[in-house]
Amino acid sequence: MSEQQRQSEQQGRAGRHVVIVGAGMAGVQTAVALREQGFTGTISLIGAEPHQPYDRPPLSKAVLLGKAEGSAFDIDFEALGIDLTLGREVTGVRPADHELDTGDGPLGYDVLVLATGAEPIRLPGADGVPGVHLLRTLDDAERLRPVLAEQYDIVVVGAGWIGAEFATAAREAGCAVTVVEAAGRPLMGALPAEVAAPMAGWYADSGAVLRTHARVERVEPGAVILADGTRLPAGAVVVGIGARPATAWLTGSGIALGAHREVLADDHLRASVPDVYAVGDCASFPSGRYGERLLVHHWDNALQGPRTVAANIIGETPVAYDPVPYFWSEQFGRFVQYAGHHTDSDELVRRGDPTGVAWSVCWLREGALVAVLAVGRPRDLAQGRKLIETATHLDPALAMDPSVPLKKAAL
Repeated sequence: MSEQQRQSEQQGRAGRHVVIVGAGMAGVQTAVALREQGFTGTISLIGAEPHQPYDRPPLSKAVLLGKAEGSAFDIDFEALGIDLTLGREVTGVRPADHELDTGDGPLGYDVLVLATGAEPIRLPGADGVPGVHLLRTLDDAERLRPVLAEQYDIVVVGAGWIGAEFATAAREAGCAVTVVEAAGRPLMGALPAEVAAPMAGWYADSGAVLRTHARVERVEPGAVILADGTRLPAGAVVVGIGARPATAWLTGSGIALGAHREVLADDHLRASVPDVYAVGDCASFPSGRYGERLLVHHWDNALQGPRTVAANIIGETPVAYDPVPYFWSEQFGRFVQYAGHHTDSDELVRRGDPTGVAWSVCWLREGALVAVLAVGRPRDLAQGRKLIETATHLDPALAMDPSVPLKKAAL
């Protein structure tokens, strides 16, 4: 292709109308990245919530505790030429027609970006019961804020990341907190037993009660009834049992979905139909680094993926999207970070005493570092993340010595 042909094609791309469905981190960052990378066409950003687009991590911390009124992004959408529409529900898409179905009628697009995120899994039988809460949106946090302020007795269902973070905030607010978990330990689906087991003690240290092997039979006004008949008084119940991609509206569209109902994107975050991309919590992508498809429900993925989507729309040829997944969690006075992706077959190498305040764990695959979990050891995380990116092999004996910088264990 000649330079003139390339410029002509880019100008044609620049004149297109890009519609982004979802005004969370992934959707907002896609719109911003398009402008930063020189896209001059029309950008429509559609959000189902009535609020100005906002960041989610503060919801379980500052907003929940009344230390902040909100967490809106500091972005001037008008100055960037981004047409922001809030409180508009998108109900379907017809890719052959390049049209969306919305509560306000059809909307055409040249390029569509799916960024609808994930929605919390609801506790069966709990819908409509007074005092039952989720924690995913700004409205959820605002409903829970007076619950904490009035120091209700709270039962948290689920000892995953969000359950631990909410329990932390509730204890800080002075609430009595009981966390019930159907599995035998916290973070059952995320970490192996030998890593997660010490974390169970964090609950007691904070004054929260953790009950494992505790399946909820039903929720009544003012109480949670467990399968063994135990009745737990509850001024409020907070459900944190996971999230699933918010893709029900794509049913019948012809856009391929995976086992978790996520959009099956390719390594450039393109969906299975032309002119449609998917980014953030609602999409999985094939990872050459890890040799499997990844579905990453974390903030950093929603920040990084949009750059790849924007480059594709503009007509550049970006490298395949294959990040080192990263997330963090603040819970019970500890800063927990994780980078990479591990499986049960990877070699586990401990760094430090897991009963102490600072320790980390590495996972090696055929000698190469593939994941690191750091508790109170941010330097391990920072160095580990770089070593994972370069597929660096480590000396296990050196890696398990917490006095040796992780990068010094590289072979």
